Amino acid sequence: MIFTQYYLDCLSQASYLVGDETTGRAVVVDPRVDVDEYIADAREQGLTVEGVINTHLHADFISGHFEIAERTGAWIGYGDRAETRFPVRRLSDGERVGLGDVTLEIMHTPGHTPESISVVVYEHADDAVPYGVLTGDALFVGDVGRPDLAASFGHTPAALAPMLYDSVHRKLMSLPDRTRLFPAHGAGSACGKNLSSDRWSTIGAQRASNYACQPMDVDTFVALVTEGQEAVPAYFPYDAARNRERREPVDLDALTRPLERDAFLRVRAEGAVVVDTRDQRAFAAGHLRGAINIGVDGRFAETAGMVVEPGQDILIVADPGREREVVTRLARVGLETVAGYLVSPESAVASIPDEVERAPRVDAADLLRRLGEPDAPVVLDVRGTAERESGAIEGSVHIPLADLPSRADELPTDRAVVAHCAGGYRSSVAASYLRSQGRDDVSDLVGGFDAYRIAAA
Repeated sequence: MIFTQYYLDCLSQASYLVGDETTGRAVVVDPRVDVDEYIADAREQGLTVEGVINTHLHADFISGHFEIAERTGAWIGYGDRAETRFPVRRLSDGERVGLGDVTLEIMHTPGHTPESISVVVYEHADDAVPYGVLTGDALFVGDVGRPDLAASFGHTPAALAPMLYDSVHRKLMSLPDRTRLFPAHGAGSACGKNLSSDRWSTIGAQRASNYACQPMDVDTFVALVTEGQEAVPAYFPYDAARNRERREPVDLDALTRPLERDAFLRVRAEGAVVVDTRDQRAFAAGHLRGAINIGVDGRFAETAGMVVEPGQDILIVADPGREREVVTRLARVGLETVAGYLVSPESAVASIPDEVERAPRVDAADLLRRLGEPDAPVVLDVRGTAERESGAIEGSVHIPLADLPSRADELPTDRAVVAHCAGGYRSSVAASYLRSQGRDDVSDLVGGFDAYRIAAA
């Protein structure tokens, strides 16, 4: 058997290539849209990708099933409860997909979504103990999938969580302890609240250590898995809907389009949003007026999906040589309306000083001083709920970054605003987003709450 895990740190997302080296037949499970790596690896190992299996209709990224199908002729498979608007191979509970001696068995594991499946992998068809199980978003290392992401499609957490209990406790926990567990996500993903950074585990290890796998009744389970979930990024419902639809394969070459200064400014004037992917310091030193700062060296795509509206034309400012990377990472989350990137951004920006502004920033000592003054600024905390539980600036307004576009009007308009997160990445995003929406006096806190805690000690 050939078994390869592909892991994207920036999305905490895992996909898999499973093949039989004797027959040369293979499938890819939960692929992303940039599929070159799967195709190249399969070719190098003498495999033909004949199928793509999605464990569910993903909400946090765009699945690459059309991209693989176009290049290989592979069939596209979903659990037979999936509601898609294109033909798929409907995989039923207990169905076996043979690749030769290597065999995949479909296990329906609804709860994260109604159509969720897991894929039990047997190195040999008659093995008593499976090699592993690809659990999608049903069971993670250290957690289970959140049951509230399908709410926009009429499936309530109250209905899905009991299904998840059955999937985890009756189905997945029925597998032998030695069965390896390979999830679709790891730490940092918004698809759960307590995911481990470990990229695989075993059923036995999860039975012993995962809070959601401990013996309990269904009501206790439902209460545990539904409480304390973080805000859902705005792009999740869009991606879930897009993964149901027929679409054309993403053409990353066409999206990586160079634009000289004047053409760039013309597209901006037509309503495109400018995403400046440089780090916070470079952005603060000078950027195009109205640009949103989303540094590419962070959780870039996920963060972009929180503040950039899907379908909106996007213009990119990036360090030279990183434009294709930026375009690819945006496309992974469905932001595939990139109109182009600015050629030679440093010289282009320098040539139009009237279009350039600096980003105001404050350090922790300055914020402490200003908070004691009569015209103290509003402190905006854009961290997640769990982060805030470990400490907060007294009197601060808490709006997680994922909620900011829909809740920005909760901020007073008669006072300055200072945004902060844990270390400074998300606060630069938040402050630049608010300025792009017409708020003038918005700064971000250098070093975030970590710096504030030290200064206030």
